[in-house]
Amino acid sequence: MKQNRPTVADLAAYDEIIDVRSPAEFAEDHIPGAINCPVLDDAQRAEVGTLYKQVSPFEAKKIGAALVSENIARHLRERFLDRPKTWKPLIYCWRGGDRSGSMTTIFRAIGWPAGQLDGGYKAWRGHVIAELARLPQNLDFQVVCGPTGSAKTRILQAIGQLGGQVLDLETLACHKGSVLGVLPGQPQPAQKSFETSLLQAIAAFDPTRPVYVEAESRKIGRLHLPDALLERIRLGNCLNIEASTEARVAFLLHDYDYFLHDPTFLIERLEPLRGLQSKETMSRWLSLIESGHWSELVRELLDLHYDPHYRRSQDRNYTGMQDPACFTTDDLSAAGIERLAAAITQGRCAHTA
Repeated sequence: MKQNRPTVADLAAYDEIIDVRSPAEFAEDHIPGAINCPVLDDAQRAEVGTLYKQVSPFEAKKIGAALVSENIARHLRERFLDRPKTWKPLIYCWRGGDRSGSMTTIFRAIGWPAGQLDGGYKAWRGHVIAELARLPQNLDFQVVCGPTGSAKTRILQAIGQLGGQVLDLETLACHKGSVLGVLPGQPQPAQKSFETSLLQAIAAFDPTRPVYVEAESRKIGRLHLPDALLERIRLGNCLNIEASTEARVAFLLHDYDYFLHDPTFLIERLEPLRGLQSKETMSRWLSLIESGHWSELVRELLDLHYDPHYRRSQDRNYTGMQDPACFTTDDLSAAGIERLAAAITQGRCAHTA
């Protein structure tokens, strides 16, 4: 291990990872397991940056040094006084410059063998991008396909319960992957944070065993799947769920039950479809919402929007759909989903109702 400027490859050699960037920077993304001890908070960073541009670098550095010193002193008192002499922290900022250098210098002066990450967060970000391009090439993806309402995410989770390796993209993205996919009260992560979570999941897989994943489009909500990952998934074997319309409607009414309790939220989510559906269709859907005819509404959404879109996209994007393994069911209850998961992991292409 490099004693002076450790790299991303050395992360495991340290007892604690300290991100000294501002809270906003940390919230967007950070090295997994890092704690945030900003040497400049968001307002202070803006203040110093403004001085640097509008007054002079010298004036900005004076104020910045005072603020950094005060903040490091506070972190020492509040978080680190109980650390033993042998404690080895790794400290990083945006590029491995002054912010992390200041804390590293003080910690070393105290006697702790602190390391300053070479290249800072930018080095970590470069590592994420490179690994997300490399690692998917080694994985055997088994792609769970099927139109909206086929319980694909729930099936994946059931496969995971059976010990299968699962890449649950929609859970990582905090989004169900459609125009109605927004989860109430659960904002999506930032793109960079999403990719860090993806890398954590993918790096943990055993490449000698299959990885089950749901067929997705290029975007899940506002998040983009990395190109190399998407391309590899689209070359995987397809496991097609052929569920009856009745089973799909029943599943959607259960899985999206929060819309039934907040019709206004549902109406807002349907707004993007105005350019895709006729005025008559949109008016009818609003009437169905107002009258609480949920099953009829869901059936029409499947017939007029989701299923046509699915047919256009899957055959074009997934090579495995030319000869998929098919799993037919009339039951997408919890027990039915468990039976589908068992059939998939055992390679049984059978009627599972």
